[in-house]
Amino acid sequence: MERRTIGVGARSVGAIGLGCMPMNWAYTSSQQGGEGSLRTVHTALDQGVNLLDTADMYGPFTNELLIGRVLRERRADAFVSTKCGLLVGEQHIVANGRPGYVKRACDASLRRLQTDRIDLYQLHRADPEVPIEETWGAMAELVAAGKVRSLGLCAVGARGELRRAAARTSVTTPARLHDATIRQLERIQQVFPVSCVEAELSVWSPEALDSLVPWCASRGVGFLAAMPLGNGFLTGTLTPGQGFEPDDARARHPRFTAEMMAANQPIVAGLRRVAARHGATPAQVALAWLLTRGPHVVPIPGAKKERWVTENVAAERLRLTGADLAEIAALPPALGSWD
Repeated sequence: MERRTIGVGARSVGAIGLGCMPMNWAYTSSQQGGEGSLRTVHTALDQGVNLLDTADMYGPFTNELLIGRVLRERRADAFVSTKCGLLVGEQHIVANGRPGYVKRACDASLRRLQTDRIDLYQLHRADPEVPIEETWGAMAELVAAGKVRSLGLCAVGARGELRRAAARTSVTTPARLHDATIRQLERIQQVFPVSCVEAELSVWSPEALDSLVPWCASRGVGFLAAMPLGNGFLTGTLTPGQGFEPDDARARHPRFTAEMMAANQPIVAGLRRVAARHGATPAQVALAWLLTRGPHVVPIPGAKKERWVTENVAAERLRLTGADLAEIAALPPALGSWD
């Protein structure tokens, strides 16, 4: 598999990573966990996927425990990315960026992951009650202590609110979506170098291309493309109105109502047309498109089953033509319930 580098220190990772969250969190709980997920992680490593992306909040904690069972046997094969900064309650999730908490969270993650060092430690969300420089400073101390190799930040854009604001003004949404994140990045760069940024990026959510991806490219910062398959929509395997389990995040997502899933079918149809020309799948086209966005961009599709990992890895061998890319660029923008 082609290798790409993650920011400071030029750590080598595969062109496609593995998002481990769906194995224990946010999607169809009846299909989560178990030996099947363990086999999926092993299959990914066998096929050259070395970047494993997790977080302490997934489960919470059970996702790291799962990955730890694999790392106990295959630590040398993996580049481990995990996150801190969010606490999960019964009915809510809150940010905690206090320096003392960050250091305790890191120690707990190291124990669950059964490793002595985390390759990429990311701040999941900034705590509005704590200056981000203080949180980042505590994370930098973890690097100095040898517990962490590099630091990253997860970006969040309030797309729905920005689209509603844009409808009332002459300001376009894409240029504003990640402004707040870029301001945070500029601040924490003064404390300790940012090695990587993780944010949503896909055919139906391309907003990061306007400012955030170029910001990373110009500074030698890696970019992890989260939700590269549009929470499963871009695979073409979901049917409008099919319904989701009550604890599945898509049951409350504004793009996964029956009406919006039907309205966005032209996007999937376009990916299918391109895929048919290459003997590929819509998911592979969506991932191959991301791999053309820059040598620093690494998609991290989530997968619970071995066959999905195998399908995703094959996307690295798909070479899209200029005509393919033009056809994808001409697809209609995705709609959500806020539109």
